[in-house]
Order: sequence, then C-alpha cells, then structure tokens
Amino acid sequence: MIARVVDAPLSVAEHEDAVADKRAGAVVSFAGVVRDHDGGRSVTELEYVGHPTAADVLTELAEEFAARPGVHAVAVSHRVGLLGIGDVALACAVSTAHRGEAFAACAELVDEVKKRLPIWKRQVFTDGEEEWVACP
Repeated sequence: MIARVVDAPLSVAEHEDAVADKRAGAVVSFAGVVRDHDGGRSVTELEYVGHPTAADVLTELAEEFAARPGVHAVAVSHRVGLLGIGDVALACAVSTAHRGEAFAACAELVDEVKKRLPIWKRQVFTDGEEEWVACP
C-alpha cells in the first residue's frame, strides 16, 4: 500500500505497479492534474499546503479502502508545494477482481480524499490575483 503526501512529482504508473496483484482482473488509476483555468479565469500555478496530520489522514483512508471486500490493493498520494500546469496533484490506483468494483472504488477514493484530506489549494491567476480553495 502506498499512502503519502509528498513535495515531489507523482507517477501514476508507480501507483499502478504498487497495486499489481495476481488475483486482480482490474487496475483503475486516476491522475488529478493541474489545469490552466478555473471558473472562467486563466490559472498560472497552484500551491498546495497540507496540515501536519495530512499524511496520517491519507494513510487512514488508504487502509479503509484496502480493507474493503474485493479490494486487493490501494495506492494514493497527494502532492504539496508549488505545482505548474500539467503537474499531477493526486495519484490513485486500486486493484480488484473486476472492473466495475475497481472503477467504483477508485472514484470513491478520489471523492473521499477531496472531502477529508486537510490540504488546501492556492490558485494564482494570470492577472496576478490569487485565491484559496477548500480552506476552512
């Protein structure tokens, strides 16, 4: 199992390799990538800042999903720091016996990470303005 918060580039392929399992008939992965716009405004960069508990929360989430019936393995990482357009901010992979449960588990994992992980995003726009997103 991989569950980490890092300040280095993420590899989705590494996450796929980490969940490889002879029992698995399906591996589904996800890459959350920094896009060049939000809400009709052009974005130049993002910065993610994590709470000190972020790694523990991510480990807890990965363990919850890995313990589900039918899930063989889970790998999930979130990047922090300054990211450019096209960089991977969230990498996930899940292996299961069948594709339907792999797609469902991976999608739910992404949703739960976005809901529960204490990481906040600062967007910088081309006009020099910035905003914090998902910040309490």
